[in-house]
Amino acid sequence: YQIKSLPIFEAETFDKILIANRGEIACRVIKTCKKMGIKTVAIHSDVDASSVHVKMADEAVCVGPAPTSKSYLNMDAIMEAIKKTRAQAVHPGYGFLSENKEFAKCLAAEDVIFIGPDTHAIQAMGDKIESKLLAKKAKVNTIPGFDGVVKDADEAVRIAREIGYPVMIKASAGGGGKGMRIAWDDEETRDGFRFSSQEAASSFGDDRLLIEKFIDNPRHIEIQVLGDKHGNALWLNERECSIQRRNQKVVEEAPSIFLDSETRRAMGEQAVALAKAVKYSSAGTVEFLVDSKKNFYFLEMNTRLQVEHPVTECITGLDLVQEMIRVAKGYPLRHKQADIPINGWAVECRVYAEDPYKSFGLPSVGRLSQYQEPIHLPGVRVDSGIQPGSDISIYYDPMISKLITYGSDRTEALKRMEDALDNYVIRGKNKYINTKFLSDVYPDGHKLTEIERNQLLAIASSLFVAFQLRAQHFQEHENSRVPIIQPQVANWQLSVKLHDEVHTVVASNSGPTFSVEVDGSKLNVTSTWNLASPLLSVSVDGTPRTVQVNVLMIYFEGSYKVHILTKLAAELNKYMLEKAAEDTSSILRSPMPGVVVTVSVKPGDMVAEGQEICVIEAMKMQNSMTAGKTGKVKSVRCKAGDTVGEGDLLVELE
Repeated sequence: YQIKSLPIFEAETFDKILIANRGEIACRVIKTCKKMGIKTVAIHSDVDASSVHVKMADEAVCVGPAPTSKSYLNMDAIMEAIKKTRAQAVHPGYGFLSENKEFAKCLAAEDVIFIGPDTHAIQAMGDKIESKLLAKKAKVNTIPGFDGVVKDADEAVRIAREIGYPVMIKASAGGGGKGMRIAWDDEETRDGFRFSSQEAASSFGDDRLLIEKFIDNPRHIEIQVLGDKHGNALWLNERECSIQRRNQKVVEEAPSIFLDSETRRAMGEQAVALAKAVKYSSAGTVEFLVDSKKNFYFLEMNTRLQVEHPVTECITGLDLVQEMIRVAKGYPLRHKQADIPINGWAVECRVYAEDPYKSFGLPSVGRLSQYQEPIHLPGVRVDSGIQPGSDISIYYDPMISKLITYGSDRTEALKRMEDALDNYVIRGKNKYINTKFLSDVYPDGHKLTEIERNQLLAIASSLFVAFQLRAQHFQEHENSRVPIIQPQVANWQLSVKLHDEVHTVVASNSGPTFSVEVDGSKLNVTSTWNLASPLLSVSVDGTPRTVQVNVLMIYFEGSYKVHILTKLAAELNKYMLEKAAEDTSSILRSPMPGVVVTVSVKPGDMVAEGQEICVIEAMKMQNSMTAGKTGKVKSVRCKAGDTVGEGDLLVELE
């Protein structure tokens, strides 16, 4: 799926734009600039020198080392890059400096256009306290809470008790789920205050917090708005963003299946009223929480382009980046409210660099050995900033791409998303990285039905034999080697281990079709068996399936480790000694690469089971590491500021 073509005679805007961002959003902005005939400048840290956004841009300037505070948040270096390249305007993307009023002021002082709203709107809407007061004044529905900055943990507890649990503690200058915690009691409020303020300071340079009532089980629905410098403003329908994890959106869609036209219009009109109240000019988003009775409450306004903006582009046909650039140049909006359609349905899945086998998605870093986007499928769009060989770094957000599908209705859009996820090849030294399944829906991972399990085992067994037959073909010319499977074998008896369960499988083949008996059930598996391809289309009893194979891992409705042995090998395997598992109760190892933020213990200290030992920051999120048992600290192997790798020893207990 592509955004509608731009007009042939596009109005003149800028000669050169600098993109003050990285990754997929920088690439996204560059694509529209190219279509508009605008030259682009990329900025990058030293570790991003070979990134896709750097290669796409006409010019590139290094603005510092890897840490964001020294590169993508380094305003002095970015301002110097602007002067050096003589860029006329800056698009900030999202995150980093996109909602930083000081950056916008610096640009204005140098007569450089900020492709976003004016500084007063950034300040008013970027501060959750001030924005809530403005929303009330503009007659926008708001959530009960404390309209002020929380000073310390004691005050946080007092306020939380007054509001009534549960409460939401969040950064005043926050966004993207950073600096946000839910507290159900006094102890969680104190912990939430500490972690939220630390994350807020790290992500935004502003540790101010506020507290408000947490609406249990709400829907998160946001309205896309677009305003110009002439007092015009539109609402571009809604996006449903309720599927979240750790307060960050994972799956978004437009429109929302929950809203009716009356509620949609009411939310849109309130969003526009708020935008006009601050004379908003550019693309922005007003976020609401919606309860089961369709009551909606203002959450915050993001004065920038949202991560999930592609789904709105799909159903309206508008290029929001193009509209932002036109507004920044001073042109009035080209559309009226009656011109904004809802055509079809769109879904977006965020793809993260995470290990699905660790706490349902701890950050995972490394180099991508294979990367193949499913853009050959109909109705598929991928916004990414990576390529085969790209490095996934601990320094930046774990989202590496956005997968968007579009259909005439929701059913078609979801089916296309399912196919696209199955056809998306992402591999590195840290296993398969994909956020398809959510911990609240699949607490133990994706559970296969009996039919799906048998299909998986049949496909895996067929692949195993196909690989052995290929090896046999090559080995026939080398008498020094003995093939695992002897020639002229009619049936292959296999032992297949999946999820610690061993299944007996018998397979035979006739040309491209394998007949497989799995625990008494018979299935026929057919394919071209192109074993060199990372993707393989197979048919199981007429049901089409797309699978991916990587050594002993098979990707089939998710990721599964399948261990296959011949009957003889399985018998001999019983005599193999298993490596004793490490006693992890007395030691604490880092579950991910990251940076040590704090260490709370020293040798000789007594600690209780579950007590915090240290905090590790990885990919802009802070993670509390706790003791596995009660005991005395024997040694501490790390200190604040240390960079640690996955599996590194942090603390030992006696």
